[in-house]
Amino acid sequence: MSDTFLPFEKTKRQVLVKKPAETSDKFGRSPDKRSVEELINYGIINVDKPEGPTSHQVSAYVQKILHIKKSGHSGTLDPGVTGCLPVATGIATRIVQTLLPSGKEYICMMHLHKEVDEYELRKVITTFIGKIKQLPPIKSAVKRQWRFRKIYYIDILDMDGKDVLFKVGCQAGTYIRKLVHDIGKTLGCGAHMAELRRTKAGPFNEDTLVTLQDLHDAYHYWKEEGNDKYIRHCIKPVEFGVSHLAKIWVFDTTVDSLCHGINLKVPGISKVESDIQVDDLVAVMSLKDELIAIGSAKMITNDILKNERGVAVMIDKVFMQPNIYPRIEKKPDKIAIPNEYK
Repeated sequence: MSDTFLPFEKTKRQVLVKKPAETSDKFGRSPDKRSVEELINYGIINVDKPEGPTSHQVSAYVQKILHIKKSGHSGTLDPGVTGCLPVATGIATRIVQTLLPSGKEYICMMHLHKEVDEYELRKVITTFIGKIKQLPPIKSAVKRQWRFRKIYYIDILDMDGKDVLFKVGCQAGTYIRKLVHDIGKTLGCGAHMAELRRTKAGPFNEDTLVTLQDLHDAYHYWKEEGNDKYIRHCIKPVEFGVSHLAKIWVFDTTVDSLCHGINLKVPGISKVESDIQVDDLVAVMSLKDELIAIGSAKMITNDILKNERGVAVMIDKVFMQPNIYPRIEKKPDKIAIPNEYK
């Protein structure tokens, strides 16, 4: 069996303190203390997509169940495919953009057109681990041109005659149907995808799956009976959607400037995770673990720790609303006094 971890799952980061700081209870709120109303309008649900509806239809069902006007899903699944479909709600919809490029995992049933020797099958499948070249299917949402994708692992789980059940971890944008076709072509017997289920989409896996019926029932228990236990189980804080990203924590006095789109500079940083590389996508957090923004790192971790100035993160998307944390006015170096008052 190969190493069945997506790239971000292999990275064990440490939290390194640049300058110790405390956060004030007067500003902001920890994600686990948000009201149900706040979760509904600023959360993310790992929907167990059923066979039949499109991903867009599932997202629309979530809107209808929660009585909201906006939602967005991450990583389209074909109508016949089931499994993990993270759906963000309300003002959290932009968070799905951070999940789109993250790794995915699938369980696939491949039907071979002729029986093959298991040793030969395993040998051929091994050749598909690593960088592969794919031409998207004719019926696809992207331009049909050759492109490279990475296969992180493929494990055969079971084999019964011409049917092969396997698990595959891959880069976003990999077409499993095409992968199966290419495996069959290499074997010389042909093959097609009989069934597919997504088991991981970035940090979301089957441990946090929620069916549409679960969500419907949870909303009813909360709205009609005042029981919020189930709906809090169904809807995760938006911060869960960036749990696969490296993180940087900032002082309370830095938060509001970031909310206005200012890039994060080194003096505003309190803590940082290890192993951040230049151009990595990072999540900028408050000391209460609230998501403020995401952006592109412009320094490695060591430089953030040792430097006293410079831009550490170029902010790409801001999630926190302005004026939640205090705005610190910069004092002028010198006050100009009109002549008539001298």
